[in-house]
Amino acid sequence: MNTNNNSYTLLYATVMVVIVALVLALVSGSLKDIQNTNVELDKMKQILSSLNIDTEGQDAKALWTKYITEEQVVNSNAEVIASPAVKAFDIVLKKELAKPLEKRELPLFVANVDGSKKYIISLFGAGLWGPIWGYIALNEDMNTIYGTYFSHSSETPGLGAEIALKDFQEKFIGKSILNDQREFMSIAIVKPGQTAEGLDYVDGISGGTITSKGVEKMLQDCLGQYAAYFKQSTVGGTVQ
Repeated sequence: MNTNNNSYTLLYATVMVVIVALVLALVSGSLKDIQNTNVELDKMKQILSSLNIDTEGQDAKALWTKYITEEQVVNSNAEVIASPAVKAFDIVLKKELAKPLEKRELPLFVANVDGSKKYIISLFGAGLWGPIWGYIALNEDMNTIYGTYFSHSSETPGLGAEIALKDFQEKFIGKSILNDQREFMSIAIVKPGQTAEGLDYVDGISGGTITSKGVEKMLQDCLGQYAAYFKQSTVGGTVQ
């Protein structure tokens, strides 16, 4: 074979591309289980972080087993779905939010922290440059916030990206999402120095107004799906 002609060069390049593609496919396939496990562990850590649990250097699965006592899938009518399409942990909230409210299957995690029941709600929304998401933990009264976790994919460092910092997340602790009649009100995020009449509120991020408002809308939209569930609980925190 003449190695100097164009057909040889084309054949050689084609063979090399096929070989490299096969090798990459094999490597990707062999790493898929590890990648899926890492994604699962990271999600566990995010949920646990909303409970103010330090997961750094810890066994996430062991912590999950210790603190998370129950996973439920509910609908907007406060009914627990007996046979959900997928279990609560595997629900992709972005897909559920694209459905009509009455057809959504919503994840709800129940935890026990130092003998006190907590409820964790999944969050998903839009920031300035891309998706934002997180989890919010409510106390046993299903009203006051026990802890939060927010993250993002592409917000601006030093500005909108600060939603992922504890300094911002801790502002929500102790705030209420319901009024005295247990009607859902959510939490407002305002410019420093401003207030929100009739609502609990926190100061937004200076220079990150759009991302701050994205968090506010995310809370309104995602927590609002559970309004009937929140309302059915008693002042003492026992869900009927």
